[in-house]
Parts: sequence; structure tokens; C-alpha cells
Amino acid sequence: MDTNALILLPQLQDASALPGEPMISTITLAELSVGPLVARTASERATRQAHLQQAEADFEPLPFDAAAARAFGQVAASLRQAGCKPAARSYDAMIAAVAIADDLPLYTCNPDDFGAIERLQVIDVPHPDA
Repeated sequence: MDTNALILLPQLQDASALPGEPMISTITLAELSVGPLVARTASERATRQAHLQQAEADFEPLPFDAAAARAFGQVAASLRQAGCKPAARSYDAMIAAVAIADDLPLYTCNPDDFGAIERLQVIDVPHPDA
């Protein structure tokens, strides 16, 4: 799952849209760890810290390893060929690389963020506000 699907997990209406065994990557933990540090209010900081701690407790994340690093090159090239700037979506690109390296589909509430990436199977998880 990508970071947005993980954050929205408690609000999702249809559990059948999720994988039988949800997984996250170390990149998701990295992205979540930024949240509390850049929060503007104490309440927002507490919410973001809770998301991070819950993810750390619930998941054994997939690593961004050598295979993911090689896949990242393909992801970045796909994004550039589609006219996207990989740096603007660097967390998403690295999460996609982990999914490709581990031959896993990527579950997301934002499928358009990943549409230009070749070799990535994207599973659209209905957004709770949709």
C-alpha cells in the first residue's frame, strides 16, 4: 500500500478493495516520519505521530534494497518520458520501485500519481470521500 492508502485505512468503506495481506515499504515509514516534524499544530502533530507509531507497530516494511534501487531507475525513466518530474513525487516513485522489485501490485487511493509508471500494477482503492 502507498502512504495515502495507509493513512486513510481506518476510513475506507470497502475492505475488499484492500490486499489480503497489506504491506508497506520503508519509504512509507520515511514519509510518515516527516509528518510530525512539519506539522503546524499540536493536534496535527499528534495525529501524524499516531499514524507513524501505528504503522511501525503493525507492519514489517519491505526494504528499499538493491533491487528496488535498480527498479527506481526504470520508474524515474517512465516518469520523465511521460513529462513528469520524478523529484516532485520522489516518495511515490520509490514506493513504486519497491513494489516493482518485489513483484507486488500497489494499492492506492491516488492511482493517477502512478499511472505513468511502466511495469507497475496499480490497484485503485476507492477514496473514502468519493
